[in-house]
Amino acid sequence: MHTILIVDDHPDIRQLIHLLLNRSYEVIEADNGFDALEMARRHRPRVVVLDVMMPGEIDGLQALKVIKADTELKSTYVIMVTARGQADDLAFATKLGADAYFIKPFSPLALASHIQKVLPV
Repeated sequence: MHTILIVDDHPDIRQLIHLLLNRSYEVIEADNGFDALEMARRHRPRVVVLDVMMPGEIDGLQALKVIKADTELKSTYVIMVTARGQADDLAFATKLGADAYFIKPFSPLALASHIQKVLPV
């Protein structure tokens, strides 16, 4: 079973995504960038759903940069989920290696459908 890591500082968003995906995938969660990197290294998820703006030392963009620079994680499919919807934000995330970009508020069903295309069940 494929593993998906959901990273968001809002528990309600994590829970919603978790509920949509947990029947088909192993879903793990983190609420900050530091824990996300630890979990990614430990569990090697196939997909990371990553919020951009999170409190703490490591935000989503910094976590993305580390994931894509790590030789063992760089093939991880990273989906950014963020309230930052300007063209510059999307371009910067894409430059850092983001594979997809969803703007909050987003459709959880569209996100789940996108993940199913990336990781067929």
